Amino acid sequence: MSHAIAVKARLPESLILPTCEPGIGRLITDPASEHLIQGVRLQSVALWPDDRGYFLEVLRVGKGLPADFAPSTTQVSAALSYPGTIKAFHYHQEQTDLWSPALGMLQIALVDLRPQSPTCGAKNTIYAGVLRPWQVLIPPGVAHGYKVIGADAAMLVYATDRFYNPKDEGRIAYNDPQIAYDWETQHK
Repeated sequence: MSHAIAVKARLPESLILPTCEPGIGRLITDPASEHLIQGVRLQSVALWPDDRGYFLEVLRVGKGLPADFAPSTTQVSAALSYPGTIKAFHYHQEQTDLWSPALGMLQIALVDLRPQSPTCGAKNTIYAGVLRPWQVLIPPGVAHGYKVIGADAAMLVYATDRFYNPKDEGRIAYNDPQIAYDWETQHK
């Protein structure tokens, strides 16, 4: 991992860069956890393995976590990342994301940037992928990113409630000192 110095993020006036305690924040191990950042939702998805591999259902229009996504503007995309890759942090002002890790395992990091939220400044860590087939709904104003953990590449399939708009997306360095997220192995 690079030890480059983080550059101060410039956020829109509607969001703040909180000063967080160093670490990974609350580890979320239950989709109904009371420690989830407000608006973040988790749901197990069925994974059907057999002797040829597995089948994972990503989404049904009008059902489950993306039930409110308008079919006319929903976009489904995928990203393949190699072991150890960190893709963090980014946020949206309007877009809602639905993440469905389909291959490998991800350490997902979330940080609430919304000053009006009761969980402003909270950090969550979620481990999801083939060993824990969860979907993660991420509302606007929650910074998010991930690290591929394990020895294999990971595939993230994600749906958004609107088409990609680069003006809606902002970025914060993975090593921002105010977020102080610890991407290293925790050795617990």
